[in-house]
Amino acid sequence: MRTMTQNRNTPVGDAVLAASRQVWLASLGAAVVTREWAQTEAGNVFRTLVKEGTAVESKAIRMVGDGIEVSFTRANAVWSHTRSTLESTVRQAAEAAVTLAQNTIPRSLPKVMLPAMMKSSSQPKAKRAAKKTVARTKRVIKTRATKTVKRAKRTVRAATKK
Repeated sequence: MRTMTQNRNTPVGDAVLAASRQVWLASLGAAVVTREWAQTEAGNVFRTLVKEGTAVESKAIRMVGDGIEVSFTRANAVWSHTRSTLESTVRQAAEAAVTLAQNTIPRSLPKVMLPAMMKSSSQPKAKRAAKKTVARTKRVIKTRATKTVKRAKRTVRAATKK
């Protein structure tokens, strides 16, 4: 068996030890040089790097801010256009509904004579009953038309508020 001292006498072993020692000494030297550099020059370099980083950061923030501003402007324009389109569409639909209701509901209804009224012997009673029926029918139609118009107006108002 060889001992430790015997291994050191070989040329390869000496070279390995010498190389590892040189690496060790180089790292010690790098630490000393770095320490001296940090004490003398690093402060200035660090301050310069911070200054450059601040300039780049502010430029990036400005660019992002400009992009966001453009996006908001576009979004507001699209929203405004959509809202006006919706309002005009709802207004047209409501006007069409009102026009349809006004055109389909006659202004004066024809007199209605019920068969039971025709058979009665007293004409004045039948005439009064027919007038009441016509008046009631007119009221019902007018109420329905008014409700339809009001509902259409409410729909338009609700759509324009959104």
